[in-house]
Amino acid sequence: MNILKNYAFTICLIGGILIGGISGVIFGEGATIVKPVGDVFLNLIFALIVPLVFFSVSSAICNMKQSNMVGKVIRNIIFVFMATALVAAVVAYIFTLFYNPLEGIDKSDFLANTVHQLQVNQLTSGEIFVKTFTVSDFTHLLTKANLLPLIIFSILFGMATAFSGDKGKQVADLLNAVTNVILKMMNMIMYAAPIGLGCYFANTVGRLGEQILNGYLHVFLLYLILTCIIFFGVNSIYVLLAGGKKGFVSFWKNMLTPSLTAIATSSSAACIPVNIEASKRMGVPVNIAETVIPLGTNMHKDGSVMSAIIKIIFLLTIFGQESMVSSNMFMIIGVALLVGAVVGAIPSGGMTGELLICSIFGFSPELAGTLLIIATIVDIPATLLNSTGNVVCSLLVTRLSEGKDWVKQIATENVD
Repeated sequence: MNILKNYAFTICLIGGILIGGISGVIFGEGATIVKPVGDVFLNLIFALIVPLVFFSVSSAICNMKQSNMVGKVIRNIIFVFMATALVAAVVAYIFTLFYNPLEGIDKSDFLANTVHQLQVNQLTSGEIFVKTFTVSDFTHLLTKANLLPLIIFSILFGMATAFSGDKGKQVADLLNAVTNVILKMMNMIMYAAPIGLGCYFANTVGRLGEQILNGYLHVFLLYLILTCIIFFGVNSIYVLLAGGKKGFVSFWKNMLTPSLTAIATSSSAACIPVNIEASKRMGVPVNIAETVIPLGTNMHKDGSVMSAIIKIIFLLTIFGQESMVSSNMFMIIGVALLVGAVVGAIPSGGMTGELLICSIFGFSPELAGTLLIIATIVDIPATLLNSTGNVVCSLLVTRLSEGKDWVKQIATENVD
């Protein structure tokens, strides 16, 4: 009975998503009738993302600054993000050398059927940098489309609060209190998750079924293979390095709900609350969890990095430049890492990454539409890697910041 009680919500969540997926397969485009229900649920979550990110990141940075940990933690976060993204890029690159999704396909006919005329603006590298890290007005921070500038603002606000000493104590207490209230609101909304996510997933499956079979099946299959390798294999290695056997067991015990949420929503931003909660249950300190998860949502996206590798290989192959695939290894991996840093954290969050690939490799920006189809069909597994990878990073950052004894906190959490 205790097991049933502990996993009741997860069982309901699995049931809702399975019913939604089956409905999408059976009814196809007809499943879009339940889209409004899923959109209402996601909108409730998205409405809390901005205040959650601001208050949780600010309070976490403030608390870490007061304990003189912030510098060490931030350095470890940057190192972990870069290292894990590089591993994902190299794994994807190696696999594309052995299995090119376009091999044996009539590329001329394929290109003629997939390239569409699009009205897009090609951005310079400087403009991409400015738009990625900053906004021109404070009010622009109050949107989920600008989460990275919001996180930077929140980090500065938290540090300023900590540096204010006694004068900032009331602000620090307010940040911690509001963070707890918002997390409680998020828990209340999540009670509707089985229905909301089931409806959203039904619409997603019904809408994408035809696109997956329309010439991009090989790309989708390759990405699924890579997803399984990273999600089950590489993540397990990371977790063993971070927390040993205890960390490994705790990780997989608590990853079902975050994984299902990522699959059902195709949104890393929507997964922030459940990822923070899962990290805490694994023994990750609150300050680290509430910093790594929101920051990783924008800056650490292994799934997007792997998707970028495939998109680049895709374009080079279409235009008969297969030789560049092996000769430009560092260029391809470097661009993929850059794309992973600028891709939005919301579903289908724009074509910035696609335009960046076209710009750097000298292709017409009109080809961004072709790459956007790839982004669409791999969106679900990519979000799974992007989102759950942040939980993995929170464990690795904890190991580097707290030492190997941090795993003892897992036992404490289980007792509580």
